[in-house]
Amino acid sequence: MSLVRLIARPMLATIFVVQGANNLRDPEPVLPVATEFAERFGPTLERRIPSMPTDPKTLVRINAGVQLGAGLALATGKFPRLASLALLASLVPTTLAGHPFWEAEDPAERKTQRIQAMKNAGMAGGLLLASVDTEGKPGVSWRARRAARDARRTGKSAKRAAKVRAGKARSDISALSHRVH
Repeated sequence: MSLVRLIARPMLATIFVVQGANNLRDPEPVLPVATEFAERFGPTLERRIPSMPTDPKTLVRINAGVQLGAGLALATGKFPRLASLALLASLVPTTLAGHPFWEAEDPAERKTQRIQAMKNAGMAGGLLLASVDTEGKPGVSWRARRAARDARRTGKSAKRAAKVRAGKARSDISALSHRVH
């Protein structure tokens, strides 16, 4: 792992680990925002994912658990691409629910919420980059294309070798049949 990754991943993960732990331990401070979110998006969640809970406290704890677990995974370099995607997925509802600057009436509040939403958008950009970082190793799609190409080559080589062997066998049979007669 490069020095940059060694430093950058924990830096990016820190806010998720800290906030995830705080919200998991004490969801009360974010319950008003989560309640608004659940009222607005709960029916859609129930239709699309019937087994998904819509209770605000449970939603806060699920989101906090994802942030804590994926944040720790990203910080330690365990499944960093998957962890980044999980954090990105948790950031979307957090931003929509927590920083709806477009609804703020007070100009100062609107400005504060817009800054927080832009901060989250910046973190989302970092998470997107982390989610595609292969650490200089070939990605899955490249490896799949390479395996398919190698399999085709192996198949063609085997076919050529079989033709050569078949031709040799025919000539051997022909030579034997001339000796017998």
